[in-house]
Amino acid sequence: MSGGGEAELIPQSRLAGPMPWVIAIMVALTVIAAAAGLALSNTARSASDELSGGITVQVVEANPAERTRQARVAAERLQATPGVAEAHVVSQDEVERLIEPWLGARVGDDEEIPIPALVDARLRKPLDGETLGSLRRLVREVAPSARVDAQSTWLRPVFGAIDSLRLLALTLVVLLGFALAAAVLLAVRNTLGANRDTIEIVHLLGGTDSQVARIFQRSVGVDAIGGGAVGLALGLVVVLFFGRRFAELGAGLVGGGSLRWYDWAVLALVPLAGVALAMVTARVTVVRALRRML
Repeated sequence: MSGGGEAELIPQSRLAGPMPWVIAIMVALTVIAAAAGLALSNTARSASDELSGGITVQVVEANPAERTRQARVAAERLQATPGVAEAHVVSQDEVERLIEPWLGARVGDDEEIPIPALVDARLRKPLDGETLGSLRRLVREVAPSARVDAQSTWLRPVFGAIDSLRLLALTLVVLLGFALAAAVLLAVRNTLGANRDTIEIVHLLGGTDSQVARIFQRSVGVDAIGGGAVGLALGLVVVLFFGRRFAELGAGLVGGGSLRWYDWAVLALVPLAGVALAMVTARVTVVRALRRML
């Protein structure tokens, strides 16, 4: 039985129907979910790399002159410490810009609200607990009102939220894969039921289960390729649109979440994975159904 003859045994319109569009929607949603997960991973990795060797010193002192003095000597002590790449006192204007969204503008002019002095320091290697404890002791020797914290500690809740969102994106990808397989399974079963008599005649003429399965597999593959291409295009349009909007926000955590070239390569593999999943599902469904049918 030739390939062209096999393809004509089952009416292709019955098998296709809305299937290409269903696959396109599934692939588009999968691309969007996968892109979100990859962007979140890049954000977490970039922020972790940036903050892993950073510490912040807060000098909480009511006396402005003493606060300024302790911040200065703390920065000097850190700068003279082996393993510290740089340390500097954060300017008062910059501190006021940082707290302005919460306390309002010109809050530094209010003497009743003492604003802590900040010292930003960068280490030459990632910070560990032992190094942090040693730096705290060194700073408090010259600045009793100082508090030394790892910068990564401040964003620990943010990292936890990012991990949860990454898990959500992965869950969506898996669920969409199951949904795609279920849609193919239902379409193939309906077509099998509608063409039961034709399939029985094929078997009487010497056709095998493998030949019948190949008909469905080929048809589903064609639908999946077309739907996957459309879905990939739709998904990439959405990803590029939101990527450009987030890029307008500037640097910070969002700035580190842009997709790399290998992330785009992963997204390009999504429709190929969808085609493979659809074809395998179609073949397994047909073979199992024929064994029960005949």
